[in-house]
Amino acid sequence: MLVDSHCHLDFPGLAGRLPEVLAAMQDNEVGMALCIGVNLEDFPRVLALAERDPRLYATVGVHPEYAEAEEPTVERLVELAAHPRVVAIGETGLDYYWQKDKPEWQRQRFCSHIEAARRCGKPLVVHNRDAADDTLRLLRENGADAVGGVLHCFTGDWEVARAALDLGFYISFSGIVTFKNATSIRDVAVRCPLDRILIETDSPYLAPVPFRGKQNQPAYVRYVAEEIAHLRGLPLERVARATTGNFFALFRHAQRSAT
Repeated sequence: MLVDSHCHLDFPGLAGRLPEVLAAMQDNEVGMALCIGVNLEDFPRVLALAERDPRLYATVGVHPEYAEAEEPTVERLVELAAHPRVVAIGETGLDYYWQKDKPEWQRQRFCSHIEAARRCGKPLVVHNRDAADDTLRLLRENGADAVGGVLHCFTGDWEVARAALDLGFYISFSGIVTFKNATSIRDVAVRCPLDRILIETDSPYLAPVPFRGKQNQPAYVRYVAEEIAHLRGLPLERVARATTGNFFALFRHAQRSAT
């Protein structure tokens, strides 16, 4: 079985064809997918997906790109994360690509998520774009190693990956790892310990080769696993078994029996 550890099934283009998307998951032996919350306003529809189908779980958080979204308090995040279908806090983190002035509100929001994760004992799903140093610093300073988490859609180099691994975090690879020009990411996919790797689609974005430029979906996480297996010289079955086991090790509140 494969698991898509990060997708947005509530986004336009996927939400309207959910039965087809779920059927494609089954056809490609993708037994579970984690639906990621990006703001509190839309969290109810993310949670509804997880309540509707046992193959889906949810997270709760406010993405750093959503500058105008309702600002989450630690207490509100903890309250929403108490739902049994919510297995993590996030998507949270820092984005200095879209927020080039590195606003303090973004860092404060990230710290609130880390504190919420510590209080509820659930891991973090972390977004990092052009902000590796501050992301790692805030994770260290705020005790994120107590709960762990994942740097999703990893786009950094080995030094960033190693620092995250030292904090007890996992590294998640998306369809970018199938891009031949993504040499740094492909290098990390080879060097990262197999017991600390997750795979994801980040659908509807970042479709892997051979679907690059098209709409992504959880079924395509198979191509991410296949590329990692190829890069490491391993059978696909071993990568599938490892990444699925890693998913349940990190997201401890997700149940294998749900599949």
